[in-house]
Amino acid sequence: MPLPQSVCDFDLNELDSAFLEDPYPSLKLLLENDPIHWNKDGTVYLTRYDDVKKVYQDRSMASDKSEAFSEKFGDGPLYTHHTTSLVFNDPPYHTTVRKLLASAFTPRKLAELEPLIGKTVDHLLDNLEGVGDVDFVSAFAMRLPTEVISFMLGIPDEYRSKLRGFSLAILGALDPAISNERRESGNAAVTEFGALLNDLINHRRENPEGAGQGEVLEALIFGEFEGRRLTQEELIQNCIFLLNAGHETTTSLMANGVGMLLDAPDQFRLLVENPDLIPNAVEEILRYESPLQIGNRLATKDIELSTGTIPAGTYIHTSIAGANRDPTIFENPQQVDITRSPNPHIAFITGTHVCLGATLSRYEGRIAFGRLVKRFPNMQPAGAPERMPLARFRGYNRLPVRL
Repeated sequence: MPLPQSVCDFDLNELDSAFLEDPYPSLKLLLENDPIHWNKDGTVYLTRYDDVKKVYQDRSMASDKSEAFSEKFGDGPLYTHHTTSLVFNDPPYHTTVRKLLASAFTPRKLAELEPLIGKTVDHLLDNLEGVGDVDFVSAFAMRLPTEVISFMLGIPDEYRSKLRGFSLAILGALDPAISNERRESGNAAVTEFGALLNDLINHRRENPEGAGQGEVLEALIFGEFEGRRLTQEELIQNCIFLLNAGHETTTSLMANGVGMLLDAPDQFRLLVENPDLIPNAVEEILRYESPLQIGNRLATKDIELSTGTIPAGTYIHTSIAGANRDPTIFENPQQVDITRSPNPHIAFITGTHVCLGATLSRYEGRIAFGRLVKRFPNMQPAGAPERMPLARFRGYNRLPVRL
């Protein structure tokens, strides 16, 4: 049977606004008809859960993108950042940096952060009392991770308002196809935030005893793995990585969750009446509206997948969003079900590169949604939301709600 024309015409490098607004109809068609989809440039886009999971767990699949990023970004700040930080590197460098960054996510550090998260959530919710209509993104979803990452990196109050702009500019440059304007914006964000971090790192190096509660800079600066410490450049670029990993994705977890619940009022009411379902609800948000939608790997050897073999040298795009709605894994995957259990989503990826901050993100989600639905059980939509025009990351620019 011939493929539907829309499937034949699909190309990840030529996405339209309809896909950016709602990618799921296209992902469903691809998953059902062409789960190993070849783009015009010779890259592959995978939408089937088992294929995506196999690629992530196969150690022969490379994350290093030095060559691809050289072509995409040229020699500049974005190239330096994405080839130095944790996510786009392979062992042994990846192993070393991951071990050193892990000091920021030890049980002791997370225990320090938990009361700060709770205090921040309460403060933000207090500010929303009696407000009426509000943009949930700017009033809460963006501000919570801004405060948390600021605690972790010791960022002064006067710079915190810039963090989401830095994060969006840097992450937006990772979309499959970008404009010169987006590239320049990303380079400027790396440069400006890098200069700020350089000063903060130097200050903490000279004053290690001055770290505040929840701060991890001292551990990152002085931590060692097999006699190796992070260089100044590695410290700067991996602190930027921590911002991106812990800020924009958590902002989207919060906003996507509220948007999901408002679109499924029966599930919102169920959550209000059964707060014990908060952990389940957080997992369903991560599955249904994964903040990270697309990942990448390079096949360094042939790999056999569900409907064919991907030859060595192929650049692979993994659809986390598609995999998390695969009907062979999830019953009624297009429906919201906060009682879903088990829920083996791969929003945090899997394998060697499983998200380092997954536990922290879940902490933030559980604390925030638990207190939000208790404080505002009658929350409603208050206007048309505005999605971020990105393919790799899914979230909102604006989400008007009535509290």
